[in-house]
Amino acid sequence: MRVAAARYVIGMPPDFEAFAAHQRHLLGEAAALGAQVAVLPEYLALELAASSDDDVRGDTRASMAAVQRHRSAWLALFAGLARDTGMYIVAGSFLLDVGGGRYRNRSDLFAPDGRHGWQDKLQLTGFETQTGVIEPGDTLKVFDLGGVRAGIAICYDIEFPLPARKQWEAGARLLLVPSCTDTAAGATRVRVGCLARALENRCFVVQSVTAGNASWTPILDVNTGSAGLFAPMDAGFPSDGVLVETGETDLWAIADLDVDALEAARVDAQVANDRDWVGQARPALARAVLASFDSPA
Repeated sequence: MRVAAARYVIGMPPDFEAFAAHQRHLLGEAAALGAQVAVLPEYLALELAASSDDDVRGDTRASMAAVQRHRSAWLALFAGLARDTGMYIVAGSFLLDVGGGRYRNRSDLFAPDGRHGWQDKLQLTGFETQTGVIEPGDTLKVFDLGGVRAGIAICYDIEFPLPARKQWEAGARLLLVPSCTDTAAGATRVRVGCLARALENRCFVVQSVTAGNASWTPILDVNTGSAGLFAPMDAGFPSDGVLVETGETDLWAIADLDVDALEAARVDAQVANDRDWVGQARPALARAVLASFDSPA
């Protein structure tokens, strides 16, 4: 399965049609490169707030409310692109009004046959909590992508091992990570989370990122990080776990991910973190005890 992750430079589309034309161009390029799965970054839909007045797009809550009018067109756009390109598309994320003045950070997944699924972000960042209106999701999902099971972990979610482990236990061998970070430290945390989850679960992890500066919005103001595809640090894979990452001018990080080879390589694995996971649950490790030193000899 050839998978593409975008390093997406935030723009300032004047209207939805301009936004849609850009998505058609970018995803058409990924399809032309042979991608079967394409991942776009977290908060992608907030780029649509650029078409609002300054007082709206410069305000976090107002910009979130403003993009809701595009929800139907958003769903139709990416459903059509999935059908036209034959790809599974993770359309970044959309801060969706779920009623009662509350929003969820929702990552929409579109299949080539027209099906639509989603995963809501489970762990909120400090920024999301401080908005006072974003709430976490309450369901952890796994999807079948043409015979390969995949889970979605939105940005901060990939920094937590237990939900990713539950997705792995449900058959996921591919974790898709739409992300958005505005500091080098944040970019490092998410990247390290991707590498750690690949190591622990012996799976592939795919991260998309936002890039560039967008001073017109307080949400997508500064963006940093590289898109990448990651694998276990074991026999048959790169020793640093990095299959491919984008540079400063790259749009797509693309690699062929062979899940059958991943499973077969378990036989010759140097380590078995995935199988040895249960060792953490031994009664002797349920808690740490304060140990005393032996008396001097």
